[in-house]
Amino acid sequence: MKELKKRITENGIDYVLVGDYYIPDLKLPEENRPIGKYGSLHRTYLKECHLARYSNLILTGELWTYLADLNEQAQERLDTIMEQMKAVEGVTEELKAANQMEWVQRLNNIRNQAEEIIYAELVYV
Repeated sequence: MKELKKRITENGIDYVLVGDYYIPDLKLPEENRPIGKYGSLHRTYLKECHLARYSNLILTGELWTYLADLNEQAQERLDTIMEQMKAVEGVTEELKAANQMEWVQRLNNIRNQAEEIIYAELVYV
């Protein structure tokens, strides 16, 4: 009987010999970035509202990268929106030195408004 090769490649897929069978040697891409708050929220949204898209991302091995990218975009957008809103509403270091409680209240309000924008534009779409 003919000796079987330990590894073969057919149609661009590597196969490994296990016993008498060739099993696909599939590996997911290595991704070390965290998905963070916005990536987690979007993952839950995909599971509940767009199951086909979620399944496709899992099967292609792109889910973690997709969520990490989304989280980074959301964080960058949040920082940009907050800086713009702080400038428009006059939330400055002078206000912080003069009245810390008002500064914190206004900054929290700006953060909440900016997060609502992020949710509408990136997370829940």
